[in-house]
Amino acid sequence: MARGEHHRIHAQDRTQRNRVLVAQEAARLMSEHGIRDFHHAKLKAAERLGIVDTQALPRNNEIEDALREHQRLFHGDTQPQALRARREAAVEAMRFLRGFDTRLVGAVLEGTADEHSAVCLHVYSDDPEAPGMFLREQGIPLQTQTRRLRWSPTEQSEHTVLLFGADGIPFDLTVLPMDALRQAPMDRVDERPMRRATAAMVQELLAEEDIEAFNAST
Repeated sequence: MARGEHHRIHAQDRTQRNRVLVAQEAARLMSEHGIRDFHHAKLKAAERLGIVDTQALPRNNEIEDALREHQRLFHGDTQPQALRARREAAVEAMRFLRGFDTRLVGAVLEGTADEHSAVCLHVYSDDPEAPGMFLREQGIPLQTQTRRLRWSPTEQSEHTVLLFGADGIPFDLTVLPMDALRQAPMDRVDERPMRRATAAMVQELLAEEDIEAFNAST
């Protein structure tokens, strides 16, 4: 093997090892410090590890895989409980918001939610003020902000976000127009259409968890 080829392969191996290290550290930061943004987590992880090679920055799906493994190894006794509590809270919230078309998205649906995670819902209404007005009429104090969502590689738009807490669990509601039900925004992890679930679908997930727990105990 030529010396140049040997150096190239060695550099590729080093870059791949660093990608794994950054993904693992980013997963640890997300799990233990409540960082929710993948990009912020990977940059902070690379800084902590002293890795400056941009080729060594993992993709978001690599970090998500590392996060699942970190939770399995270090939080296997608590993370499933936090996840279930948030899925149950999501069903209750979607029933409460039954006057609007509502879908669960994000970590609670994907199964990576922990005690730091908010229940993220998409709330559909052609009147963007209606969900906030409804919640305020129920005496729920809200904070509002905006979020930019991507619908394609070239299309994006800003939408109102409603933030509140209930029974110690944070909620994050993005208000979308009704026609957005036809097309999900792009997922920040894999840039594919975001997974969404109705209340009935989340109930099915909870029922599956019950069956798995029963089978594991017998």
